[in-house]
Amino acid sequence: MSVETEITWLPTEDYLEKSRLLALAQQQNVDGYQGLQDWSAQDPGGYWDAVVHDMGLKFDPGYTQPVDMSRGKEWPEWFPGAGFDYVSNIFELALERGAVHELAVIWEGDGGDTRSLTYQQLWEETCRFANALEQLGIVKGDRIGIFLPMIPETVVAVLACGLVGAIYIPMFSGYGAEAVASRLRDCEAKLVITADGFNRRGKFVPLKETADAAMAAAPSVECCIVFDQTQAPVQMQEGRDRWWSDAIAGVSNDFERRPIAANDPYMIIYTSGTTGKPKGAVHVHAGFPIKAAHDLAYMFDLHAGERIFWLTDLGWMMGPWLIGGGLLLGATIVIFEGTPDYPNPDRLWEIAERHDVNVLGLAPTAIRALMAQGNEWVEQHDLSSLRILGSTGEPWNPVPWQWYFEQIGKGKLPIINYSGGTETGGGIVGCVTAQPIRSCAFSGPVPGMAADVVDDDGQPVRGVVGELAVRQPWVGMTRGFWHDDERYMETYWSRFPGTWMHGDWAEVDEDGFWYIRGRSDDTLKVAGKRIGPAEVESAAVAHESVQEAAAVGVPDELKGESVVVFAVLRPGNTASPELAEAVRQEISRQLGASMRPKIVRFVSDLPKTRNAKIMRRVIRAAYLGLPTGDLTSLENPAAVEEIAAMGGQ
Repeated sequence: MSVETEITWLPTEDYLEKSRLLALAQQQNVDGYQGLQDWSAQDPGGYWDAVVHDMGLKFDPGYTQPVDMSRGKEWPEWFPGAGFDYVSNIFELALERGAVHELAVIWEGDGGDTRSLTYQQLWEETCRFANALEQLGIVKGDRIGIFLPMIPETVVAVLACGLVGAIYIPMFSGYGAEAVASRLRDCEAKLVITADGFNRRGKFVPLKETADAAMAAAPSVECCIVFDQTQAPVQMQEGRDRWWSDAIAGVSNDFERRPIAANDPYMIIYTSGTTGKPKGAVHVHAGFPIKAAHDLAYMFDLHAGERIFWLTDLGWMMGPWLIGGGLLLGATIVIFEGTPDYPNPDRLWEIAERHDVNVLGLAPTAIRALMAQGNEWVEQHDLSSLRILGSTGEPWNPVPWQWYFEQIGKGKLPIINYSGGTETGGGIVGCVTAQPIRSCAFSGPVPGMAADVVDDDGQPVRGVVGELAVRQPWVGMTRGFWHDDERYMETYWSRFPGTWMHGDWAEVDEDGFWYIRGRSDDTLKVAGKRIGPAEVESAAVAHESVQEAAAVGVPDELKGESVVVFAVLRPGNTASPELAEAVRQEISRQLGASMRPKIVRFVSDLPKTRNAKIMRRVIRAAYLGLPTGDLTSLENPAAVEEIAAMGGQ
């Protein structure tokens, strides 16, 4: 039996006894994980009503019905008429638990410096900054761009916006000026929060300089607050710019709460599409934060007082997800300003050991890179505090999944595989600690998500690849795109009435395990057979010389489409025609001769976003000499140039 079909992990009594998901199921008198799935699909309002009560969330005033779908499934209003302020909930729940002096945030910088804030300290800093924002003229509904690395002040800024009722726009700290400017212009941001700069791999990144260029192209911005992170000299524009320390000087840390409705927007997070400008997904107070807390509680089994470290930036949805969800549950969130392999390839394991991390979340790309450095970097660290391993961002390949399981989890910890999207506010499918886990697979839909896999006619299919769909609305789904309802409807609801089409290929096997096979716009169709790129890439990575791979389709006169694989070699291997042919034959051996790539090209890097997603549509376009579309989220644009230079040959 192959690693892909074995049950890799079974829950022990400890995991079953501690499971928040099983406790909720028992409380609601339903049969475990499957019972919660079935109930939430049949009665989404009843399910989410039970969830917010189970988590102890406070609404003032309360709601009389959990959901109003009078405008259709596309525009549900959750907890209509209620007041809900997710930020005040965070601190009221901490007070209720007697946990205000427990750590809320632990930060580690690129150079190894650390800082921490208790819940009490975080509340005081949040209130002080919220008052400072109001003194600068910020009112409910104003948009604020947050262009910061992952530092404690980032958490303070995010929460302060929520207290005031302002809407924040999270942006990757590695964005260029035009990527920042396009987002500021689209939402007509009034204020930008940034820093003088930060260190990445020991080198200074001039963040304020990028922010200045962006603000010059975003006329709506009236004010900029600059945090003095590195004490580097920067240009301050008189009348517009002020230091963070000056903005909060003499300001009270006692904030008088403002009325916030459950469906008031709190965040616009931009996601890049295949074509056109980035989409601004609108999220509300009683939406994204509740969904994040729900998934962390019932999928990752996160408890109050535990420590969670997810390698992320604020600009990826996992940053707001970690802040909102982790703090609502009373956990300690560990945030990191640096990179996984600096100054050495054991940096992440060092952080997990130093800060007694219980839940660790990494993208498969990070694992593929770190496993290539050798097991000795892991073996020198005590990772016994870990209880849960998490992953999201892209499909797994079996070899790195197994390495994560064996080397980091010592063959004992569950890997909670998790997949969703910026617009969904969290996961659509995932694993749970109360169910058996199989390599690279998902247990099934996240409870609360009426997910399905459908064919071209919208009918359910099993055992073959179809499209991932959701048949009921859920707490956390976007309230449309900022000032572009038509694009929202066209993107997700236009294929089949009342059905959200997510844009992923998925498959449910005969044992009921779910798989994501890649983005549906990345699909390969060779000689009439459709296959997800992840399957081809897994076959390529199975070759001992290949670290990671990307598969794309190119026009072919005979087959309609042929496969081209771009591969990054493991250290110590040298590209050669013979090695390329060996990788081709390995893919053929695993998938059949019809799926043998037309060619395997070796590259030094693959184009990726800051959250480590491989940009296949960019690879294909660059290789074929076609327009590459929006590249603002790319981490490594030089990788595109390398592929373009190959010229489709």
